Amino acid sequence: MTERFRISLGQMNPTVGDLAGNAARARDAWARGRDAGADLVALPEMFITGYNTQDLVLKPAFHVAAMDTLRQLAADCADGPALAVGGPWVEGVSLYNAYLVMRGGQIDARIFKHHLPNETVFDEQRLFASGRVAGPYAIGGLRIGSPICEDAWFQDVAETLAETGAEFLLVPNGSPYYRGKHETRLNHMVGRVVETGLPLIYLNMVGGQDDQVFDGASFGLNRGGELAFQMPQFDAAIAHVDLERGSDGWRILPGAVHAHASEWEQDYRVMVTGLRDYMAKSGFERVLLGLSGGIDSALVAAIAVDALGGENVRCVMLPSEYTSAESLADARAVAKALGCRHDLVPIGAARAAVTQTLAPLFKGRAADLTEENIQSRLRGLLLMAMSNKFGEMLLTTGNKSEVAVGYATIYGDMAGGYNPIKDLYKTRVFETCRWRNAHHRAWMMGPAGEVIPPRVIARPPSAELRADQKDSDSLPDYPDLDAMLNILIDRDGSIADCVAAGFDRETARRVEHLIYASEYKRFQSAPGPRLTMRSFWLDRRYPVVNRWRDPS
Repeated sequence: MTERFRISLGQMNPTVGDLAGNAARARDAWARGRDAGADLVALPEMFITGYNTQDLVLKPAFHVAAMDTLRQLAADCADGPALAVGGPWVEGVSLYNAYLVMRGGQIDARIFKHHLPNETVFDEQRLFASGRVAGPYAIGGLRIGSPICEDAWFQDVAETLAETGAEFLLVPNGSPYYRGKHETRLNHMVGRVVETGLPLIYLNMVGGQDDQVFDGASFGLNRGGELAFQMPQFDAAIAHVDLERGSDGWRILPGAVHAHASEWEQDYRVMVTGLRDYMAKSGFERVLLGLSGGIDSALVAAIAVDALGGENVRCVMLPSEYTSAESLADARAVAKALGCRHDLVPIGAARAAVTQTLAPLFKGRAADLTEENIQSRLRGLLLMAMSNKFGEMLLTTGNKSEVAVGYATIYGDMAGGYNPIKDLYKTRVFETCRWRNAHHRAWMMGPAGEVIPPRVIARPPSAELRADQKDSDSLPDYPDLDAMLNILIDRDGSIADCVAAGFDRETARRVEHLIYASEYKRFQSAPGPRLTMRSFWLDRRYPVVNRWRDPS
């Protein structure tokens, strides 16, 4: 008789700190696996606490409560298939990132993560002890090896498991998105399959957590790196996967292979998911934002409507005497196209009152950037007042180009709780708007069609804080600026690298200076979804006070 093994994979969305809620999700997945005749139900890395916990996991009361929750989960799932779930575990005096296998009401096996990532958004070497590389565990006569996330990016753990009798590899992950990440994962896992000769299942979580979005796309590989199945990207799902033993060992039976969307769609989905889960997990239902008539706020409004629905988005136009008729019309057009509320709150009287109040102190001094920024800070004040009054989270609308060089007013247009486009350069803002106008998906709550009028995309960008102002008055043209930012930030390059790429040395020096000089603004800025490996916050950590400049 052919020997088979069924594993139910829970590609699910935990919430950091919601121990009871995550345990309930685990029990639901286990029950669905039981009903489907599974031998094992598997959930991702650190599922019981949610991921990434950062320093929360170091708090004794928290990790003790997590361990108690895991013990109770084992007792609750005693009568049925085995359950494997990630969580923190203390052994002796050491805290581990653990994968726990539960059977018969007990925690039957504990696997401790060996390779602890200490780069980009991860600080696991300061959170956890490194576990020793252990052998496989057995379920129903099948010996399973479980390298935890980073452990599968290196050759040694998988090879040790193969040498000690593992018959297939189950890799639990909490692996967040960045552009091109899936191909990197797939290449590493193919390497493990080729090296060990074992089939492999890669199980990832989904959902947003602060700046990180976990994109799922769990998959299985047979010998030679053949793709056996691939789960949907970004969607929570449970898949029942069968393995069959043949003359040459176990293989994964073919299943559905869900194709990935384009890079533009993936980025847009991350921004929508990041905002949607940030709201849901922090307890907010509605947002507001300053809708200027420009392209950045239009894109943020579209993301917000796609994440939450037009009825939960308030757009506020706060014009001054420098606001053009085109901006007023374009803001109305965006709000109408998206089906969200549009409020008009002029700031002229408030600006005059502030100017009059400061006049005795500023007497004899020429008007300058100070007066321009009063407008932006008044808008921030008024928007925060509305946020307080209506219980709506304020979204900020600065793109990565502006955030990088400080072309934003702290305590003004930087005020707010979340920035959906924080990791999107200005040149990609234009293309993303064009992509959204041309595409609609079932996961979008907003309307189909042209939701951002072409004129908004085509108009020269302007802060409209003085007469006839253009962004190009203060910054290099965005294609040049973004190319230099890519060299200096994303590639950690130098002034010399910018010059080699064809840019003027003094212009590159000025851009570099603006990056360093605006660090204090980013230190106080709202979080936003991570799209690249060099997003601002955990990926790139620089001192606020820094007098070094590249001498090249």
